[in-house]
Amino acid sequence: MPDVLGVRDHAALTMMRALNAASRGARRGGGTVAGGRVALRVAPRLAEHLASRCEVALVSGTNGKTTTTACLAAALATRSVVATNATGANMLPGHVAAFGATPRATSAVLECDEVWLPRILEVERPRAVLLLNLSRDQLDRTAEVRHVADAWRVALEGFDGVCVANADDPLVVHAALDAPRVAWFAGGLAFRADAVACPRCARHLTFEGADWRCTCGVTRPTPDAAPTRDGALLDGATLHFTMALPGRFNHANGVGALLAAVRLGVEPEAAARAIAGVAEVAGRFRTIDVDGAAARLLLAKNPAGWGALLELVADDEGPVVVAINARIADGRDPSWLYDVDFERLARRRVVASGERWRDLSTRLFYAGVEHECVPAPREAIAMAGRDGARVDVIANYTAFAELQGAG
Repeated sequence: MPDVLGVRDHAALTMMRALNAASRGARRGGGTVAGGRVALRVAPRLAEHLASRCEVALVSGTNGKTTTTACLAAALATRSVVATNATGANMLPGHVAAFGATPRATSAVLECDEVWLPRILEVERPRAVLLLNLSRDQLDRTAEVRHVADAWRVALEGFDGVCVANADDPLVVHAALDAPRVAWFAGGLAFRADAVACPRCARHLTFEGADWRCTCGVTRPTPDAAPTRDGALLDGATLHFTMALPGRFNHANGVGALLAAVRLGVEPEAAARAIAGVAEVAGRFRTIDVDGAAARLLLAKNPAGWGALLELVADDEGPVVVAINARIADGRDPSWLYDVDFERLARRRVVASGERWRDLSTRLFYAGVEHECVPAPREAIAMAGRDGARVDVIANYTAFAELQGAG
């Protein structure tokens, strides 16, 4: 393929790589976003030109983007060199950095911020987009969730690639229903509070088991792929595999990645083996040593994510440290704590931690969860794990990032 990059593009890439390397060397971040921003200033169409050299797939949704991106990238890597934004830098600067870090890539799997998706669809013209879910998340700095769904719908009406979408989420169905080519997977619906009313007519939705419907005629589509106890049902055929990542939510997202990979031409068994082998994603589910205590790190950023992780840990018996901050990256408003079913932790030993430990302690009090308060997360983990028990640490974004760096 002839080089579609111009002199300005090559100069921008050189500057980006140098700046990102310097950022990593100075420990000023992951070395992805800063260089990408500079590169796009030098060459505003750089993302478009880089994407034109690859088969691009985008992954978007409120929860599960980073993990599902890793799964789809693993599946496509069975047949091609893949560029991906493994650190979760999911806007255009991060995408440019991902392309630039793997110059020989013939495929790209890129996590995409929900609000940015319409713009990035226009710029990168992907062959596939994988839509996971939509629910409330940092409403103090992002759009109301139905507004996001409407923006997706408009962007997808003329999309000429394949749209792989979660049939269980009414907002995602609303967004994808008019796309020319749609494949549906049963991705689950962890948080129903944003799916009470039909996104088309605002009437009340009726849920019966996995199915949902509205009197206006909008119903849950029949999935092309769905999780089974030991794998997936894909286009009527059974595939057997066991996910290394824990939890029903990871299994469901893995099935979405499987369907997307197959629609992009990957052989189903090869894709399933690759997805099943993904064991750790950007530090999630990793166990680290914190001052002599074994701590399993779990990231939750919004009510839907918290609900999925609380389901995962509810039946364990070891201690739990819950760490909450409320910085810009977390969302300044911690009132979302009252949308989370912390009552699930009533049987566990719980330690409230993080910069907003007082807000968390109040919420745990109203949930009837006995707990201790240790504001510093490292100290909380060390205390909780003093007797040798593994500590489950559920933290929101900035608290998780600090603990990950400490490990």
